[in-house]
Amino acid sequence: MQENIIRQSQKYKIMSPDTRDIRNIVLLGHSGSGKTTFVESMLFEAGEIDRRGTIDGGNTISDFTSIEQTRGNSIFSTLMHVEWRGNKINIIDTPGFDDFIGEVVSSLKVADTAVVMLNGAHGVEVGTELIWDYIQEYKTPAIFVINQADQEKSDFERTLEQAVDRFGPHVIPFQFPYNQGNGFDSIVDALRMTMYVFPADGGKPEKHDIPADALERAKDLHNQIVEAAAENDEGLMEKYFEAGTLTEEELTKGLNIALKHQQIFPVFCASAKMNMGSGRIMGFLHDIAPSPADVGKVELENGESLTLDSKNPETSIFIYKSLSEPQVGMVTYFKVYNGTLKSGEDLINADNGSHERINQLYIANGKNRVAVNELKAGDLGVTVKLKDSHTNDTLNVKGVDREIKKIEFPESRIRTAITPPSKAEMEKLIKALHQMQEEDPTLILEQNPQLKQTILHGQGQLHLDMVKYRLDKLNGIQMEFEEPKIPYRETITKEADESYRHKKQSGGAGQFAEVHMRIEPYYEGMPEPHGLNVRHVEIEDLPWGGKLAFYWCIVGGSIDSKYSNAIKKGIIQKMTEGPLTGSAVLDIRVSVYDGKMHSVDSNDMAFMLASSNAFKNAFRNAAPQILEPIYDVEITTNDEYMGDVMGDLQTRRAIIMGMDSDGHYQKIKARVPLAEMYLYSSTLRSLSQGKAKFHRSFAEYQPVTPDIQHKLMAHHKDEDE
Repeated sequence: MQENIIRQSQKYKIMSPDTRDIRNIVLLGHSGSGKTTFVESMLFEAGEIDRRGTIDGGNTISDFTSIEQTRGNSIFSTLMHVEWRGNKINIIDTPGFDDFIGEVVSSLKVADTAVVMLNGAHGVEVGTELIWDYIQEYKTPAIFVINQADQEKSDFERTLEQAVDRFGPHVIPFQFPYNQGNGFDSIVDALRMTMYVFPADGGKPEKHDIPADALERAKDLHNQIVEAAAENDEGLMEKYFEAGTLTEEELTKGLNIALKHQQIFPVFCASAKMNMGSGRIMGFLHDIAPSPADVGKVELENGESLTLDSKNPETSIFIYKSLSEPQVGMVTYFKVYNGTLKSGEDLINADNGSHERINQLYIANGKNRVAVNELKAGDLGVTVKLKDSHTNDTLNVKGVDREIKKIEFPESRIRTAITPPSKAEMEKLIKALHQMQEEDPTLILEQNPQLKQTILHGQGQLHLDMVKYRLDKLNGIQMEFEEPKIPYRETITKEADESYRHKKQSGGAGQFAEVHMRIEPYYEGMPEPHGLNVRHVEIEDLPWGGKLAFYWCIVGGSIDSKYSNAIKKGIIQKMTEGPLTGSAVLDIRVSVYDGKMHSVDSNDMAFMLASSNAFKNAFRNAAPQILEPIYDVEITTNDEYMGDVMGDLQTRRAIIMGMDSDGHYQKIKARVPLAEMYLYSSTLRSLSQGKAKFHRSFAEYQPVTPDIQHKLMAHHKDEDE
């Protein structure tokens, strides 16, 4: 193993902490909130590093990949750890751009506490809104850190007010800055009723009495904290009513319960750049934050649950992240959910049955990894060179059959077609993209035979641009984006009857088949076809959606039933590429009620051709209709950009379904044709200066207007010619 990739650390003291001595935290926040700089302070204060790196210097522990150092922001989540007062605190730093939300979701899956960073100069930003939705979904205990207290425009009170307004009354400040802005060096701590005064270069503060002009507020906040701690335990509530306060031990117990059940969201303040405040926050995580043992039961795929227990011999681990590294290959990040995992142990993948030997077991600080002999339940670890195990897989010891509930990654919000510079490059390109897809499950590669395009789905334009950048810089592959075709569908709106005779004679045996059919729009529960004797019915679910109802109504043997499959195959073949635009056809009932055959010249191929042509001709006479995919789109934006966003939607044939206020944001719900969504991510970012976000999900297919249908048909005709 390369020494610059894996190294032994003399500083690491906790070789195998017990489950109760572990804290798993994830750093979350909008881009620019200071997460990466804050974790540098944590590592420095804990003695894991000798000096703090900087974003500008490209030498932080977290952003260790070349692309992150070049861009100056996080692209991947990064696992790190510190030892703090006998606890091991695992830290996962995550990207701030919601284009990389997959890294956030996978990290939240294995974290037990979320540390949400807010930029004190910018307040609560829209990226935090998206993150908060996932914190609520995972029911993750959370604390807030209002960072950048040293900035001239920092406004702790405004940011706190926005946080309470958006995230609810359980957001309670445990600290506030005494002199924010230029010259900041003091934090009033209402939990400890102490003021921390930091030296000019940060680090360990001195403890001072709280000044008189801040004492009343500190007391009020302390009382709020004590009440919040007492509310969640009947015994503590009685003691609080009797004594009017709680002991430090009782307060710790009550806050642990309140934090664990999201009944309180403590707010701290800090200056990551000045190295002020991280030590106190690590102390809070040590004292109050839940350990993996406190969190409770873990949900399994079968609906049952699992309690973390390091002494249970039925070891299980869950893979939450995979990352390819030069000279190493695929690196696998996992959480031990039961038992004690030992180096050299054999595990079985519950998803595919493959056997995996954990030959190398590591803990991580960015790219630097430390070999360990074992990891106990609740801990996060790293291994390399697994053969056939991937993100979202569960690995168990032999004889154990359980699957940890999988991560549900968000649907894609943007799509583009990709073309390599040459056909020779396509195989190399697809291989590289599959590797990226292994690292990032929110990146979806689709080879679409109907559109005859290779489609790349992602979370935003930045997400796709990063894929393009990495392919160029790391793989030497260039590709271009082009507008993807729209997966239109075709159907009919009225009934039509048609017949077709296929006759071919060329010397020897010829081909002969004649088919009479009726086609109708299909819907569930429709009455039987009038005037026909139905002998056999098949309802076929089509691969592209919708149904084909195939009715065999032949009476008297005019066509032998052995040809019914060939006739249905010919119909489906034509439905694959519809008569109007070459798009797939859906929701049709076809009743075959007459025809002719020849004892010598009839065969399956002849009936396939006859039925295909009969269907095509009938389709054109049945008032055909082109359908387009419609998406539900929800946009969250500031008030100031509302008019611009609404105006843009109107140019996209959008139907506004509703508007609602959500704190200091506005939510717009609309239905928008997919054909109008190309590059919408970039447009919205431009309209809102990056302060709006959107979700989209497929809603339904709807008929296009006559003028659009005419244009689509004319365009298809031109392409054919």
